[in-house]
Formats: sequence, C-alpha cells, structure tokens
Amino acid sequence: MSIFVVNKPLGFSSHDVVAKARKILNTKKVGHAGTLDPLATGVLVLLTEEATKLSSFLTESEKHYLAWISFGGATETLDGEGPLTETADASQLKKEDFAAALLPFLKLTEQLPPSYSAIKLDGVKGYEAARKGEALDLPSRPAKYHQIELLGFAPSRDDLPDTFSLSPQDFGWYPNASGMKITLPEPLGTFPTALIYLRVQAGTYIRAFARDLGEALGIPAHLSALVRTRAGNNGLEQAVNLEDLATSPGASAADALPFPKIRLGDDEVKRIRQGQRLNLRYKDRATLVSKEGELVAVVEKADGKMKFLRVWQ
Repeated sequence: MSIFVVNKPLGFSSHDVVAKARKILNTKKVGHAGTLDPLATGVLVLLTEEATKLSSFLTESEKHYLAWISFGGATETLDGEGPLTETADASQLKKEDFAAALLPFLKLTEQLPPSYSAIKLDGVKGYEAARKGEALDLPSRPAKYHQIELLGFAPSRDDLPDTFSLSPQDFGWYPNASGMKITLPEPLGTFPTALIYLRVQAGTYIRAFARDLGEALGIPAHLSALVRTRAGNNGLEQAVNLEDLATSPGASAADALPFPKIRLGDDEVKRIRQGQRLNLRYKDRATLVSKEGELVAVVEKADGKMKFLRVWQ
C-alpha cells in the first residue's frame, strides 16, 4: 500500500494535486485524506491503490496549522481569495488583546462552517450555491480546538516570520530564522496580522476561526495564509514536493495511521485474518501489524470486545 505525504503547493486545489499525482505515479486510483484550499500549503496525505481504503481513518486525524489572520478586512470566502467585502480600522488592535479573545475557543464544541465549503445541504455543495449568490443556511458542526498559541502580531503580515522549525516536544512548528521557508499567498492589503499555531479536531475550519476571532475582537478579519504542518502522524518534516513524488519511497501505512500500534506474532496474524478476536490491551482503536511491520487490521473496543474495522489479507 502506497501513502505519500506531499507538501501541497500554493495555488493548487487538492483535486489538482490528485490529478497530477495520477500522471506522475501512473495510476488512476489516487485519493487524499483531508482537503486543503488552493491558498493553503502543507501536509496533504495522498493514498494510492489499496491505501485508499485508509481514507476514513486518516481524515478523522487531528490537524496542526500555522495561520496568519489579518484584521481590518473581511471576504466572502473568509480567506485571501477576495475580494474584500468589508473594511475597518484595526490600528488600535494590540497583542495584549488576544489572550482574552482566544481563551473561549478552547471550550467550543461546534462551529458555523464557511458558506464556501464542500458541505452539502439537500445535495447542493456550499461553494456551488455561494458562487451563485445563494449561500446555503448551513447548520453548525462539531469542532474542537485542542491548542491555540499566539506566535506573533505585527502591523503587517510582511513583518511576521516566514521560516519555521519543528519542535520535537509537541510536533509544533515555531519561528526560526534558519528553518524552512514558507511561501505565502499575495496579501489583499496591508493589515495588522496575527500568527497563530492551532491544533484542532478534524473538521474544524480555520477560515471560520479567522472570522470568529475577528468577531470576538470586534474587527472584520480573514485568513490571509495557512500551512497545515501535521495531519495525525504525518508531518511537514516528512513531506515531499509534488515534483519529487516519482522518486519518493512513500510512507508506511501502519505508521501513517493515528492509532496505537500492536505488533503480532505469526499465529496471531493468522487468527486475525481468519476473523478470530484476540484479547489485546488497547483503549479505543489500535493498528495491528505483523512482525515485519505489515498492516494486518484496524480494530476498536466495542462493549469490551474487539471489533474489526478493516482486515487486510
């Protein structure tokens, strides 16, 4: 099973990356585990052939982001795609204002998604209706912010760092002059901008976070740049550029899954593949692998017993 962690280039949609990967890898069976907008860059997990069956497990993984949120201008798409639909003076905004504004997000359990999203209502996608000027009345959806950290605030986005390094302690990416340089989209103007590190539950929209943070501060805002630095076990540090995909060895399917790994003996592998449940110690879900590291099964606990979610022969 082939899994590739790609650093999605700026200006490409996730669909564009998949289409290009099909040509590079010479296979039609390519999918991805979690959409990134065209103006976002960073971790996009590509799945090929049998690995496409892992999609549901990988899309639900926790995500990490670096987000540049600019204040004083709002857009319909909530990001830098534009055009600006509302402006206001944000010069009075100070770094000290963010502590109180950010704290309530850590307690939220749901979020109003962007009108420009792939969420469907009565079979119609949100962005399709929004482009026609008929924005859908989308209901709030589950969302969760596990960590929010203000890394910087400046009168202009250009005054903020654009090179970062990985912290082994928490897998976060922090400003470092000798680190990896991030390519940002062109800004819509000169706006006071906050650089924020977020660790969130899958399905949490960072564009909506930018909108909501602006509302909390009483100033229109938009997401002017975004980098996904981690999706589950898959980090930016292991990502390859799209043009290097042909020579990439790919990632281990067992390592890519976001569940604790249990290594099995040969007899246990045989029994699992025959549909026999084993008495193994794990909490919620687990990835079962052979001695050689081959993916055998994904299981979960149901009423204290092992439940097979998927088994590979």
